[in-house]
Amino acid sequence: MRVFDGVDDLRAAAGTQLGVGEWVTIEQGQIDTFADATDDHQWIHVDPEKAKEGPFGTTIAHGFLTLSLLPSLVAGIFEVQNTKMGVNYGLNKVRFTSPVPVGSKVRANVELGEVTDVAGGVQVVTNVTVEIEGSERPALVAEWLTRRYV
Repeated sequence: MRVFDGVDDLRAAAGTQLGVGEWVTIEQGQIDTFADATDDHQWIHVDPEKAKEGPFGTTIAHGFLTLSLLPSLVAGIFEVQNTKMGVNYGLNKVRFTSPVPVGSKVRANVELGEVTDVAGGVQVVTNVTVEIEGSERPALVAEWLTRRYV
């Protein structure tokens, strides 16, 4: 894990590769729970029997499920110390570039983009690619905005 000693240290690292996270397996129970939470029960996500005959040969994770995993996928890659708090500020860009079949392993590959001053702290652009084990194409790419307050 890369550890930054505050926002000045983080600012100095803008534009650098931060690392790659651990593989995480996407299970059907997780997909089903997400479907219940979001009321998105499309058969390609929740009906394994019908999905066998579908375009992917199995169920696939919701794109938004994969996106919602960003905090946990990135958590083990870097840490910013000596700040009061960090908050999710949004996303500039997200692209779902490949389906994530059930049972797949995914991980985050993270680059630190811009770090700019805002009132009380900094805004951080983190460029995240969620890779799928054994696939040339990533599950998603995202430009994620967070803020760190000092």
